[in-house]
Amino acid sequence: MTEDILKKIKQLPPLPESAMQIEAVYQDPDSTFNDMVKILEKDPLLTADILKAANSPLYGFSREINAISQAVGLFGMGTVRGFALASIVKKSFTLNLAPYGINNDMFSALSKKQHGLMTAWCLRKENRLLGVLSPAAFLVEIGKVLIAQQVVADGKEEEFRDALAELGDVEAAEQAIVGAQTPEVSATIFKHWKFEEKLVDVLRNCQSPDQALEEDQRAAQILHVVRVAVPINGKITDASEEAAKALITQYDLDMESFDKALENAR
Repeated sequence: MTEDILKKIKQLPPLPESAMQIEAVYQDPDSTFNDMVKILEKDPLLTADILKAANSPLYGFSREINAISQAVGLFGMGTVRGFALASIVKKSFTLNLAPYGINNDMFSALSKKQHGLMTAWCLRKENRLLGVLSPAAFLVEIGKVLIAQQVVADGKEEEFRDALAELGDVEAAEQAIVGAQTPEVSATIFKHWKFEEKLVDVLRNCQSPDQALEEDQRAAQILHVVRVAVPINGKITDASEEAAKALITQYDLDMESFDKALENAR
């Protein structure tokens, strides 16, 4: 991690009170379904964002979700936490992903598709991990925002695009030109905001899950698969699917559920 990137992270404003309230409810072992619903319903704009996200065809629900209580009931508190944090965090950044060759809509679609694939894959058999995986899948790419800012500040846009083309690996290009990679930057952002260590560990090690704490390795493996399946352009290809399935076999994850999740994600 370079000093320039660290400085940008330290200068980030604190998250709004709504995010802190959501976190307090989620982290409280005595909190209930209704406690989360009450907090979310206090913010009509956030409620609208969550319902819009929850009704995406990526999740495969046939009926419209028209109330926060319904969303929490269907997805669980952990996943709805991810919907809420994604909405709040992205409004904390000025997005310019031009160095990556994508626009803001493409970046938003990328995070939504990664989250949709992960949720559809894990909702039934890995539900206990969704409290971490939901915000992680939505926000793992947020580090690209600060990396792109640094590329522009250094006047290295052309050099960065050349590295992306020549290396064919986004993280390798980031390391070569900026000296930092997306998972590391994203993890450091959430550490700065004092999120739980489990989320930080999963984000930081999603490209090398064996380096995560033992209890976090499965979540890091799942996030690794999802990022490989849905690359930066947001398009699942035969090649990205094949690479993701090779990782699923390597990590001994659930292939059948993944295949079903792909049907909606493509």
